[in-house]
Amino acid sequence: MNELQPLIIVTMTELTEKNIRDAFPKAVVQSSEADGALILKLNATMLLPVCELLRSNPELGFDYLADITAIDWKDRIELVYRITALARNEKIVLRVDLDRANPTIDSVSSVWKGAIFQEREVYDLMGVVFTGHPDLRRILLPEDWEGYPLRKDYVIPD
Repeated sequence: MNELQPLIIVTMTELTEKNIRDAFPKAVVQSSEADGALILKLNATMLLPVCELLRSNPELGFDYLADITAIDWKDRIELVYRITALARNEKIVLRVDLDRANPTIDSVSSVWKGAIFQEREVYDLMGVVFTGHPDLRRILLPEDWEGYPLRKDYVIPD
């Protein structure tokens, strides 16, 4: 007897999340979606491998790093990466929490060259150290500037 199989439609968002979870079972801490974009909170140690997968997997093809920003939540520093697969205009947002006292994470500049300047800006204004960055130094402020002016505990010098 030939039974009709239900039609299962898998969106690219679901495919993207499945690829990440299959490759790195412990990477995703939380998952949601907003405005058609997949939002994944990641274990910080898994950011670079996940980004390499997003860029190198031909099914995914996330070829454009739109921006990197940081948020000071007083108890942690959160990094937010917005990435796009230009061919199909699919967006993904990756979020990672860092220890506020020692905000360090692997650089993604080996995956997207555009990260070089974006990571320098986050370093300059928030104090996040990007391990493996080819030229991590201040980009907006003088080299002898003390502190990180976008942190909530920053005191403006007289």
